[in-house]
This record gives sequence, structure tokens and C-alpha cells, in this order.
Amino acid sequence: MENKEKVVISKGEIPDVNNRMVLKDPVLCLQYLQDYVDATLFKNVKPEDIEDMTEKYQAYLGISFESDTVKKIHIRDLSDQDDCGMIYFISLIEHKSQVDYDVSMQLLRYMVCIWNEYAKEMKKENKNHLAKDFRYPPIIPVVHYEGIGKWTAAMRLRERISMCNEFEKYIPDFTYKLVKTQEYSNEELLAKDNEMSLLMMLNKVQTIQDLTNLIQVNREQIEAIVKSTTLPIREIIGNVAWNLCMRMNASPSEAEQCVEYFKEANMGNWFENMEKMDIQAERRNTAEAKEQLYKSIISVSQKMGASKELTLQNLMEECNISTSEAEALLEKYWR
Repeated sequence: MENKEKVVISKGEIPDVNNRMVLKDPVLCLQYLQDYVDATLFKNVKPEDIEDMTEKYQAYLGISFESDTVKKIHIRDLSDQDDCGMIYFISLIEHKSQVDYDVSMQLLRYMVCIWNEYAKEMKKENKNHLAKDFRYPPIIPVVHYEGIGKWTAAMRLRERISMCNEFEKYIPDFTYKLVKTQEYSNEELLAKDNEMSLLMMLNKVQTIQDLTNLIQVNREQIEAIVKSTTLPIREIIGNVAWNLCMRMNASPSEAEQCVEYFKEANMGNWFENMEKMDIQAERRNTAEAKEQLYKSIISVSQKMGASKELTLQNLMEECNISTSEAEALLEKYWR
């Protein structure tokens, strides 16, 4: 890459393509539900059956999480249920390499808020939530994790409560669906043959090897996906490509070209642009960044008085490395 320059983007110039932006599009949301949450449950759902409720419930909670999503979905083939089989879907996304261990509590706050509001709405329709036959709608909580490390947070709410075994029958409990982007290969994602799979494939690029793998995928299949979709979805995909270019330290002109390639569905030129990237320089930058991360984790752990054993575990979890690699780093940087 010639004349590579350090890029500093002002907030608001290019949209941050977060979970809420992607899932706000009903077509992309439906693809996500069918391919990564529950293919059977959502098989007959149509995009018009999905209603975005995110801002409403965040307003009730009095908090705002930039990437959280709340949807109301009508399952029309559940004929024995009221409201055409209405259910709710909550999605939280974790971009951080550090796992959020309180995610189940965050999900619980949303769930209680949704059920409380549902009771109020039914009361307006003269349906008494205190009646014996009244039922609240089911809620499917999902955590979408894009980090490279292992997800180590508790999968059940009860695990966040002390003495949960002794007081098991008094503790509310649920689990959530974990969708981990890095567990899918590019081939598995492309097998879905839709726009959501392409977005997930672009978002999973975090290392130089990920970039190499991306360049080697079936170009004709990606071009067919882009050409067959709508302009608004192509713009979302283009913005994701922009963010990818920024992570690769591309110049603004190169990033702008990438966005245009997606808008014009000219994928041949997009791949040529990707192949021009300075792979060797990026490899060095990546190695230096990783080494600095290892040193920082060890240094902070020592300052906090953590033992070698705990620091070893932190290195393995945060950096997704083996025991032998973590031990070698401790030997090198522990002071």
C-alpha cells in the first residue's frame, strides 16, 4: 500500500456498524434469527412480522446500550397462542475481548421490563394480568460475542447468585443463546448464502490470517449476494467494509473505494483492493500490538498483587493462547 497514512476518523463521519444498526433491518434480522438462533421456530416468520422495540424499552429502563436490540416478533403458525404467537427477542453484543460477566443480569432487567409493560398493555385491552389463565409472552435472550477469547461468563442466571444450590428453589433462573462469530468458518458462513452471513464474515476479521482467509473465499458467491440485495443493505455492508479498512490502517481513499465497490456490487475490484494491502507491515503491527498486550496484562496483574497462577489464567483467557505460550510470556515479562 503506497502513501499509507494514519487515519483518524471523527465521530459521526462514518457510522459505527453495531448490532442495533444491522438488526434494525428486518431482512437481516430475520436471517440472523433463522440461521443463528432457531431455524425451526422462525422458519415461517416474514420481515414484516418483526417490530423493533429497542428505544421503547431502553427509555423505560432509563439506560442506553449502543448495541442492544429488542424485537417483538409474531409467530403466525402458533395458532393456539394469543396475538398470533407473539414473542420477544433480546440481543446483546459483546465486541470486547474481556467477557462481561454480568450479562445475565442485564438480560434479566430487559426481560422484567418487557413483561411489566406487556401487563400494562393487556390491561388497556381489558385483559387482566391477575387472572388465572393470563400468560406472559416468551422472551429469547441472545448474546452475540465477537471476541477471539473463550466466553467464560455464566450461562445461567443462578450462577450469579451466592449459595445458589442451597436456595435453588427460591432463585429465578434462565439461560441465553450464545452466538460466537469466531466459531464459524468462512465456508460455514457462506453456506448460509445471504447478506447476514457476509456481514458476520467481514466482522470476524481481527488478525492478518483472518484477512488472508477472507481474500481466499469464493468471490463469485459474495458478488452474487451483494448484487441480489437492496441498496440500503449494500450501504450497511459497505460501512462494515469501511470499518474493516480502518482496522487495517488503509488510507481514506482506499476505504472510500471499498464502500463504493459494495454499493455498485463491483466485487472484483474490491478483492483487488484488498490484495494490495501491505500484508507484511500489517503482520509486524499485529505482532507488536500483541506483544504489548501481553506485557500490559502481566504488568497490571503484578501491580494489583495477583499471583502468577491467576495471571497465567488471565493471559490464556484474554489472549486465547495455550498454557505453554502463557508460561513463556510470564518467564519473559514477570518482574
